[in-house]
Amino acid sequence: MNQDPTPHQVTVWHRSLASGWMLATGIVSAAGLLVIAAVDHPHRTVALWLLIVSAAFLITGAIRVTVSPRGVTAGSALLPFLRRRFPLDRIQSASARWTRPTEIGGWGYRWNPGLSSISLREGDALWLTLTSGNQFVITIDDADTAAQLTNQLRAHGRKGR
Repeated sequence: MNQDPTPHQVTVWHRSLASGWMLATGIVSAAGLLVIAAVDHPHRTVALWLLIVSAAFLITGAIRVTVSPRGVTAGSALLPFLRRRFPLDRIQSASARWTRPTEIGGWGYRWNPGLSSISLREGDALWLTLTSGNQFVITIDDADTAAQLTNQLRAHGRKGR
């Protein structure tokens, strides 16, 4: 990570993370439900509706996180249009710390009053405090670098105003 970007240089941080157990659960349950739908006609509708659960595991089981001059973006690696984007002017501060899924509502994508998260495992997490007072947490490797860059880009953006 460059410590002081020049006007002609763009600094971007990018990481991906996948949860093997979440992806495996999504694949195995989808396959099982499709077999049930194909051979058990009385339960076909229920099996097809339950595919939503399998899809949720697959959609949230692999994520991509990017920090750039546009802000912080976190979303599904499998369906990139499903993402959350936080422009720098909506971020009050960024920090990193070791986080357990149970602290932030569990595994996967979680919405809680004042705290939302994308959590695939225990470990490094990027904590964004938003200007609204809410927090958004993303468990991702090298979260400290992401937090430092986010704060640096925020400070650089304020100087340019």
